Amino acid sequence: MSKIGKKIIIVPEGIKVEIKDKQIDFQNGKGEKLGFKILQGVSASLEDKTLSFTVDNKKIRQSRTNWGTMRALANNAVIGLSKGFEKVLEIEGIGYKVEKDGEKLAFKLGFSHLIHFSLPAGIKADIAKNVIKISGYDKALVGKVAAEIREFKKPEPYKGKGIRYQGEIIKKKVGKKVEAAAGAA
Repeated sequence: MSKIGKKIIIVPEGIKVEIKDKQIDFQNGKGEKLGFKILQGVSASLEDKTLSFTVDNKKIRQSRTNWGTMRALANNAVIGLSKGFEKVLEIEGIGYKVEKDGEKLAFKLGFSHLIHFSLPAGIKADIAKNVIKISGYDKALVGKVAAEIREFKKPEPYKGKGIRYQGEIIKKKVGKKVEAAAGAA
């Protein structure tokens, strides 16, 4: 039995949930929408602002797996539409910068050219010095955008220059050591 799948989701005020034809849709008061298909072998029910999922056939392993996945996706949708999700990236390195240009971000990362990145719909980026806060209501999209930005210049292990998640620890390597006149005897 799935520990996650058993838990009910209490839908907060301002979030509308609609279930029809193996499709579940969520909407908040701002007009932001999230929706996805209900996976095979799982049923959803909404009663008095509580959303719960059940397994159609407990003997099929994939159905039990889908049960926990559906509950997690629905919970992320409810949290995202009520509070939102956020990832924070830090840029470290001399001359490394990011600037906001309308709906695009322009990165200076030590290359001979600027790197332009267009933000997808539903994602906001706030920039303060060399810190980028990526926020949105879709958890998967926020994580994907943060990973794509980090991919432009991963932190290198010798000096730690590059783009990293806030709080990420980079194991630094020791560079080549010069022996002080050991062979000049």
